[in-house]
Amino acid sequence: MTSHTPQGAAQRACTVWGLSARGISPLRSHATSVYLLPHADAVIRVSRVEQRAAIQRAIDLTRWLTGHGLEVTEPLDVSQPLDIHGYVITLWRHYPQPEGPPPGPEHLGRLLSQLHRLPKPPIALPAYHPHLALRPAVESSTALAPSDREWLLGRSDELLDAYAHLDLPLGHGLIHGDAYPGNTLWDGSAARLSDWDEAAIGPREADLANTFQGVRFGRTTTQLRAFSDAYGYDITDWPGLSVLTELRDLHTLGSFIRRADRGDFEAATQLAFRLDTLKRGDRTKSWAIH
Repeated sequence: MTSHTPQGAAQRACTVWGLSARGISPLRSHATSVYLLPHADAVIRVSRVEQRAAIQRAIDLTRWLTGHGLEVTEPLDVSQPLDIHGYVITLWRHYPQPEGPPPGPEHLGRLLSQLHRLPKPPIALPAYHPHLALRPAVESSTALAPSDREWLLGRSDELLDAYAHLDLPLGHGLIHGDAYPGNTLWDGSAARLSDWDEAAIGPREADLANTFQGVRFGRTTTQLRAFSDAYGYDITDWPGLSVLTELRDLHTLGSFIRRADRGDFEAATQLAFRLDTLKRGDRTKSWAIH
């Protein structure tokens, strides 16, 4: 465990890149810490060291995707990623977000439709495996009660077994791996798809189901229909959708588990709330954080 802060690592990266860290400010802190670097019109992402291989793939893949005309967030042309103070640091173009609503699900549907039609990239991507990061977090957690740990691993086993037996009509190919509307950003009137750390070769349905899991956060039937229309396929007619949305429910616990292990009280509270709804079999309870 590093004793240095993510912001300290970000400031050190600025020195390496020859950039001014004056005015650096946090934009987001969840699984990855993100900082605005105003004098470079850039953002710095500070990630866990165990994510290094995935981050290198994300850099390489987004450069390839940009070359194929897909609207994605772009890494800047510097030597990256950097390994500093036990973190992995990357530098990306900043896309200032205007006042008003973020991109709607229909923008994600259009981007995924384009992504799923691209050829296999010349980059070694892993096969998609649900819960690859969740299970180690559960097994090593100090914040989870033993009974919660046992329940999570058991439920994960059940869902992974169901997943292994799914019929997948859309086939396998390049997928984003963490596609949901929250990973889109405005760039003028267009939307760009961000956060490529979980890109993989896998079933295309996995990229669609996450948006439907968003009913936990207030996504409406109208929004889901717009997403499906933009993508060109209605996954609600597919019987495997509930398996993927329940896998996603559990997947979202990973960052809260890691934060709770570090003593984050708000994360521990949200983790306990989500676990309670899952253990009670409540598949519609809102998880929106106000």
